[in-house]
Amino acid sequence: MKFLQKLGKALMLPVACLPICGILMGIGYALCPATMQGGDITGIGNQIGFFLVKAGGALIDNMALLFVIGVGVGMSDKHDGTGGLAALASWLMITTLLSTAVVTTIMPSIAKNADATLAFDKIANPFIGILSGVIGSMCYNKFKDTKLPDWLSFFSGKRCVAIVAGVVSIIVSVVLLFVWPVVFTALITVGQSIAKMGAIGAGIYAFLNRLLIPTGLHHALNNVFWFDTIGLGDLANFWKGKTSADVSWDLGMYMSGFFPCMMFGIPGAALAMVHTAKSNKKKIAIGLVGSAALCSFICGVTEPFEFGFMFLAPALYVVYALLYGIFTFITVLVGFRAGFSFSAGATDLIFSASLPAAKNTWMILPLGIAAFVVFYVVFRFMITKFDLKTPGREDDDRERNEEDHQERCKA
Repeated sequence: MKFLQKLGKALMLPVACLPICGILMGIGYALCPATMQGGDITGIGNQIGFFLVKAGGALIDNMALLFVIGVGVGMSDKHDGTGGLAALASWLMITTLLSTAVVTTIMPSIAKNADATLAFDKIANPFIGILSGVIGSMCYNKFKDTKLPDWLSFFSGKRCVAIVAGVVSIIVSVVLLFVWPVVFTALITVGQSIAKMGAIGAGIYAFLNRLLIPTGLHHALNNVFWFDTIGLGDLANFWKGKTSADVSWDLGMYMSGFFPCMMFGIPGAALAMVHTAKSNKKKIAIGLVGSAALCSFICGVTEPFEFGFMFLAPALYVVYALLYGIFTFITVLVGFRAGFSFSAGATDLIFSASLPAAKNTWMILPLGIAAFVVFYVVFRFMITKFDLKTPGREDDDRERNEEDHQERCKA
């Protein structure tokens, strides 16, 4: 648990970069809908919007790389930058060795398996970023004082850390070469099964979608439900202007449930975190989760909020994912339908409301209020009941050192 809390704390720095980027993208999409929907980008307003979208996307699209550096430095002793460099070396090694081009050259049979190929197309994800950061920081902590023979003395100490991280990354890549496509393909199979379960299946999908965010494997399920992997394509068909009469399922059912959760549920959970934060850390909590909540409401970018607590309080994150499943199930039953081309924020809700498949979009208000209240109550109860270390409640380094000293004394 202490390892996860240390990891969660290390993620705070890169996570702090993300909310402003999400807000920039939301404003940009509002000014330039063509960036989201396609079409010509002409006129000063559209060009400014396009510029803002690309500015925000520069970090959002490279979030994994931010995690590499943040975890590599944040988990290294004395936050030494050598750990960050070793983490970057690990990231470059793993993402290169497991890129589709390299993998299909080494194992030509994978090129014939669309699911396996898709798995390696998505290898540069936050999970690999965090894994690389952990490899880099652990190699630094373990080998920073290594002394080599005189003829190799140039590589002693910190200079050998990146080399060791590279070797470890090769071993990890070999393992992932066989494990990653199996897990990815298995998730696609699971998706095919739950697609036959109607509203319950939509709820299960939403739960698994959030649960798999830390690993990047949610892309496997997204391709089943949002795109045309098995003939569904909820997202693609929604934006093509089709209706439920044109497809074999209730169009929009695999997207609609995300709107009340992202637009209202996350702000409710964020408020619970602020209210339960330590008095001397409330301003920090407001700055971090408040901006993340605004980012989620405007454009549906949830990673700044999720990565801010998923490792600090993993049990709470599972409950968070479960709430998505429950609200998606309810949303499908009550008939609210909306779609997104980017994510389930206010921007996409406004743009999708005029499409033929959109239904009862006014219901976002009662659904949203319910989500806000439920997320707030559940988060506040769990945080206070189990003393969870959410943002603003983490132990200070001094407090942690005192606890470690007491444990050593008892031993």
